[in-house]
Amino acid sequence: MNPQDIKEILYTKEDLDETVSRMAAQINENYKGKKLVVVTILKGACIFMCDLVRKLDLDVEMDFMIVSSYGSQAKSSGVVRIVKDLDQDITGKDVLIVEDIIDTGLTLKYLVKNLKSRNPASVHVAALLLKDLGNQLQPKYLGKVCPNEFVVGYGLDYDERYRNLPYIGILDEKVYSQDQDAEE
Repeated sequence: MNPQDIKEILYTKEDLDETVSRMAAQINENYKGKKLVVVTILKGACIFMCDLVRKLDLDVEMDFMIVSSYGSQAKSSGVVRIVKDLDQDITGKDVLIVEDIIDTGLTLKYLVKNLKSRNPASVHVAALLLKDLGNQLQPKYLGKVCPNEFVVGYGLDYDERYRNLPYIGILDEKVYSQDQDAEE
């Protein structure tokens, strides 16, 4: 990993900690006295989910899904598929989908519809980032609105790289344009 691959740091580790704390406070208030199933979308949201869950003062169960519409590409393929489903029945339970970033919203809309069909008590979304694209699904809990750039770090990746950065930054276009040029 080359630090020069990051064009600009958008959110520092401190920014992210403050954002997660604010979101956790809202979730604690809204689910007070309830049992909550936190459904995390792997792999990108894993770091965010860990930090968020540690700040919740609730009875929390965790489950994981892998839902893909990207593969190794920089842009969504438009085809959503569940690679790994939930391990538990969510019937009658309050479900909070924890997502790293919403860009087109295609994957999340599919997932919300899929989980609602399983008869939970409720399904809401907590998203760390929302790209400023307009008409996509709006999460109940939102960390930050980010520019329409390719961002990495804090779990977000490009081709499985950069997830371990403690901040979120804009990936220099030369990184993924070189990879796309090589594929053509």
